Amino acid sequence: MATVELTEDNLPEILNAPGIVIIDFWAGWCIPCRVFSRIYESMSTKHPDIVFGKVNTEVELNLTLAFKVTTLPTLMVFRDGHVVYAQPGAMRSRDLAHLIGAARELDMDEVRRRR
Repeated sequence: MATVELTEDNLPEILNAPGIVIIDFWAGWCIPCRVFSRIYESMSTKHPDIVFGKVNTEVELNLTLAFKVTTLPTLMVFRDGHVVYAQPGAMRSRDLAHLIGAARELDMDEVRRRR
């Protein structure tokens, strides 16, 4: 699956659907964002069951503020609507693959109990 541009209009529907959603907060001027983008796009084709979203922080200012993004790139992982990972900084391909594996293996009943 290709990446999806996320906006205030489509984000609620995407986050409320079951499954894993990974969001890359980025900006055009951010060189680490551009480097990470290639890894992110490649990983999206390897995991078509996961939504790989991108938020352009220069355009979607309200989303950037709502998710308290202060450093770019920032990566957030949601599973069944719950934030299970949020961290600034670009990742290597193998680290992103490990993160995806960890998100798949989560016991969501345990995650819900902790909320």
